[in-house]
Amino acid sequence: MLLTITTTHQPATDLGYLLHKHPNKCQSFFMSFGQTHIFYPEATTERCTAALLLDIDPVELVRGLSSNLEQYVNDRPYVASSFMSVAISKVFRTALSGRCNNFPDLAERKIPLQAHLPVLPCRGRASLIKELFEPLGYEVEAKSLTLDETFPQWQDSVYLDVTLSSTIRLADLLTHLYVLIPVLDDDKHYWVGDEEVEKLLRHGEGWLNNHPYKEKITQRYLKRRWSLAKKALAQLTEEDSQNLEAKDLAQDREEAACAGAHRRSQNVESSKTIEKPISLNRQRLELVAQTLIEHRVKRVIDLGCGEGELLKHLLQNKSIEQITGVDVSYRTLEIAKKRLGLDDLPFHQRDKIELIQGSLTYRDKRFGGYDAATLIEVIEHLDSNRLAALERVVFEFAQPKLVIVTTPNIEYNVLFESLPNGKLRHQDHRFEWTRREFQAWGNDVASRFDYQITFQGIGNEDVLVGTSTQMAIFTTMS
Repeated sequence: MLLTITTTHQPATDLGYLLHKHPNKCQSFFMSFGQTHIFYPEATTERCTAALLLDIDPVELVRGLSSNLEQYVNDRPYVASSFMSVAISKVFRTALSGRCNNFPDLAERKIPLQAHLPVLPCRGRASLIKELFEPLGYEVEAKSLTLDETFPQWQDSVYLDVTLSSTIRLADLLTHLYVLIPVLDDDKHYWVGDEEVEKLLRHGEGWLNNHPYKEKITQRYLKRRWSLAKKALAQLTEEDSQNLEAKDLAQDREEAACAGAHRRSQNVESSKTIEKPISLNRQRLELVAQTLIEHRVKRVIDLGCGEGELLKHLLQNKSIEQITGVDVSYRTLEIAKKRLGLDDLPFHQRDKIELIQGSLTYRDKRFGGYDAATLIEVIEHLDSNRLAALERVVFEFAQPKLVIVTTPNIEYNVLFESLPNGKLRHQDHRFEWTRREFQAWGNDVASRFDYQITFQGIGNEDVLVGTSTQMAIFTTMS
């Protein structure tokens, strides 16, 4: 059973510091199920590979009191399974925790990493490996291992030769492998109890609650013990609720700041004469909807639709014939379904709207064929490398005739009385751009993908800092 981890970060031999295993030494560790060996097949400043080899004793597996194996001949000594997860947690314990005493900054840095598992069982549909790893930002290469190509009935093997590539923290890579290897195998070699819930929540912190297949991951990791899975999902849902509360707080801040700017813009003596401002969110939705109508679009896809606010707005427009909402979160789509009242809609409306789960940073044939795509308050939630992937997904592959993008204007944040200096509006925002930065990004995208672009502000305008939200409208040049 073998796992190799390779980096081209330079000097590549820093991988030894991150793993706390010297590249010039071969180290062995005793496990209850056999021996674990750590060695480096290659170690240069340009490229370094660390190998974790498990030498499983099949006889000891059967003799073990906790084993349910009934015969000596089985696949356990040869495939990556929960044994590999245990080995990762034991021999790479410090790296798994994200600590590196010699280079603490490097442990927090995203570096190019590639993990190779020559024999990884994937029980279920073959696409599961991509469904689990691609939403986490990995490029997945999976080759089916067959016994003999002359026998077609053996072509659909559950055993895959898998390579995972990403620019990521080493601790995150090890964490994902630790959790998802037994999920793919759909089995564990030890008893699963309450302590496994704690392990899942600890190692899934920061990524599992937003994963589109968190329910499947939770159920398989906990060996389909439904009582434990229900407990884990309840805590993950609580994390989702906290994120939603943070989102609501950010929106409240926006509304308060916009209302304050509106009041300052009124040159009147009495507060009774001040017109009540329309909420920023409503202004945003109405302007996006009006722009879609002006361009006479028939088919619209809302990428990152969230809880369906724009979809509900568009549903009332008879000129739009097809509306599709896409979000990576299954739970968010369920909320959108309830808020839209899809089950109670009349047939003529129900047939024109669809909700689908998908990642915006991976090419998806379902995104094609639309007149327009909207990205409303979405791009600021993406890291720079994933934003580049989204650009290709939308502008190169989907190629709608019209793309509308809105995002916060960070210059406006000085008007937020409850927002500390230097803080972003929402805890999940990776960035917020000035007007100049947003226009530079938009012009670059338009140039690379042959679009024309115009910019517009949304909300009450402050003389110095502009509007709270900024909008880019991309149209094809043909």
